[in-house]
Amino acid sequence: MKRGSLWSDGPRDGSFAAESNLASKMLSLRTYSYLCQSRAIVLDRVRPLSDEQYRRVFPIGLGSLAKILTHTMTGEWYYIQRMLHREVPPDDTWPIQESNPPPFGVVEAAWKKQGDETRAAIASIRDWDAPFEYRVATDAGVNQIVTCSAADLFTQLAFHEVHHRAQVINMLRQLGVTIDRDIDFNAMMYPRRPA
Repeated sequence: MKRGSLWSDGPRDGSFAAESNLASKMLSLRTYSYLCQSRAIVLDRVRPLSDEQYRRVFPIGLGSLAKILTHTMTGEWYYIQRMLHREVPPDDTWPIQESNPPPFGVVEAAWKKQGDETRAAIASIRDWDAPFEYRVATDAGVNQIVTCSAADLFTQLAFHEVHHRAQVINMLRQLGVTIDRDIDFNAMMYPRRPA
């Protein structure tokens, strides 16, 4: 079975392939815009917390807001490097690491700067469906070859953030902090008007 675009599992030839790639790019840019907008709302609720609250350990996910937010930000960077077919150095050499998360202000500023780089990377992708390979080592040290496409990696980037955002919202609730609006994609991205 041929791989299809984010929009279709149909054949890809001629102008359809070009239209499919344009549609994939536009959908990815729109999805990333949503991630940034919903992320800003969540980060607005994290910003007033004390450093102690930011680093408080919960029995959820990676254990703290600090680790989850750092992990999600560095995960985005990682997926974009892979989308661009770049080699990724070992994570213990990265300037920001989830094992030693920096203060919230550092993570927020780095993520904001990274957002521009992510948008530029998404805009630069020419073929969203072309499969390619890269090498990884599992946590157990087992070497593997991964086969995927830019569309696959962007899908992982988006779902990864939404998954961890749910953990962050859970932790915020346990700290007595709520988000006072719906941050689902349809609530934020669909035009609405009075009936």
